[in-house]
Amino acid sequence: MADALLVFNAGSTSLKFAAYAIDDVRALSLTVSGTVEAVDGVVCFVARDGKGERLAKQAWTAGRLLDHDEALRQVLAWVRGHLADARIVAAGHRMMAGGPHHAGPVRLDVQVLKTLAAQSAMEPSHQPFNVRGARTLAALMPGLTQVACFDSSFHQTMPETARTYALPKSVRGAGVRHRGGHGLSYEYVGGRMRGIEPAARRVVVAHLGGASSLCAMLDGRSVETTMGLSGLSGLPMATRCGDIPPDALTYLLRSRQFDSASLETMLYERSGLLGLSGMSGDMRALQDSEEPGAILAVGQFVYAMTKYVGAYAAVLGGLDALVFTGGIGEHSHQVRALLCRDLASLGVVLDEDANRAGGALISAPASRVSVRVIATDEERVIARHTLALVDGAANGQ
Repeated sequence: MADALLVFNAGSTSLKFAAYAIDDVRALSLTVSGTVEAVDGVVCFVARDGKGERLAKQAWTAGRLLDHDEALRQVLAWVRGHLADARIVAAGHRMMAGGPHHAGPVRLDVQVLKTLAAQSAMEPSHQPFNVRGARTLAALMPGLTQVACFDSSFHQTMPETARTYALPKSVRGAGVRHRGGHGLSYEYVGGRMRGIEPAARRVVVAHLGGASSLCAMLDGRSVETTMGLSGLSGLPMATRCGDIPPDALTYLLRSRQFDSASLETMLYERSGLLGLSGMSGDMRALQDSEEPGAILAVGQFVYAMTKYVGAYAAVLGGLDALVFTGGIGEHSHQVRALLCRDLASLGVVLDEDANRAGGALISAPASRVSVRVIATDEERVIARHTLALVDGAANGQ
């Protein structure tokens, strides 16, 4: 019986999953992947094989939010039926933050889950759902080895000056530090870049999607990134505000226009591209619209990236490559073109035809900076870390 491992990525309105077969030399091959997500009040399940061909599609419920416990039970039942000839030996989970105790992948138990759940106060948009998914799976498959892989781990290489906020030591000691996000994606893209273009030492990667961020990498290591303590700061996102001045928040609280709960809801769920446009947080709806709000939202998104890339080029001492990834980064030639136009002073010259065609290399020969599109694969990174931890434990490491 062949061995397999599962990967889960639980968000507030979605659950991504994947299953990997483990061969005799401990290499991983994708068997199935899919999502459960709530779209306009309808919860949809889609599964694909390792080549991307659709295996199943189903709408489960209408008119209510995603029930993560139910979704995971349905996914697990489907996966176990599809992998009837395989033995599931472990499951890996994406988690946003490991806190002060977990800098890298860690095997999950009751105590570890308790410490990770405590991070939910700092990262409320993902961490509670990440932890809940692991607890639900433990109840469904008692004894299964589970591993947590953290988005914050990749950014441990940032220098102390980049990781420290100008706050009193007591506040910093309470965990208020620059953590960063999308680390599993950046780890994957950084690895790909070392193979594709090893001479590109100074790289900025733009992970653009419903949640967006940028990362400055030197020799494949993170030295700066736009997300800060949680997934709220940095670039404006689909519904999250991105960077705003802290005095604006104290003013809104002091003037009693919001309390802490309603302020958090506004910042996470009604701001960003949705708040700017007044119509949608979906870039697909905004980039082709002539509505003033949509034009403002797209312009603000590109402007924020332009400022950050310029700053990161200074931090890196120059720029060798710019990489787009994530749903918007991989599929929106309009956003890529707008950003590259604004970065012309850094030597970025776009190949318009290659960009529109969705090419892997979209910079012109005259460009001093290579511009690439790389499809990210966070689930594979989680699978690799999970297998390494399982094999290490089996070997007594």
